Amino acid sequence: MSQQLQKLTLFYDGACPLCQAEILFLARRNQAGLLGFVDINTTAFDPAKVGVSCQAALAAMYAQYADGALIHGPAVFPEAYRRANLPWMAWLFSRKTLQPLFNVAYQFFATHRHAISRILGPLALSLVNATAKTEKVKPYN
Repeated sequence: MSQQLQKLTLFYDGACPLCQAEILFLARRNQAGLLGFVDINTTAFDPAKVGVSCQAALAAMYAQYADGALIHGPAVFPEAYRRANLPWMAWLFSRKTLQPLFNVAYQFFATHRHAISRILGPLALSLVNATAKTEKVKPYN
């Protein structure tokens, strides 16, 4: 992994079980410390400091580089996966030919994430926790 990567802070919806599962997965792979995580539903999220309203952050995934630059939507994922040492996922999510598909799928998910999470969230969290047990990492409660 390149030493030139800036730290990237992800702003996520902690009330969404699928979002929680993804963040927990990334946090466990964050050995280089290149990812930070802020739940937008907590006082740790400061819209004035970030430059994104809570409403906008709930509508789309936002991330901020250490230099203050913001990215949002599907563009966040390859950058996060690169920092989590998942180069094949970073490669896949950065393919220009797949961007229209990722944009449509992401917009659908962002709009309906709570309904989708009610169905898939418990399974996703149990898979992440099962992986944690095999890796001897504390499971999410």
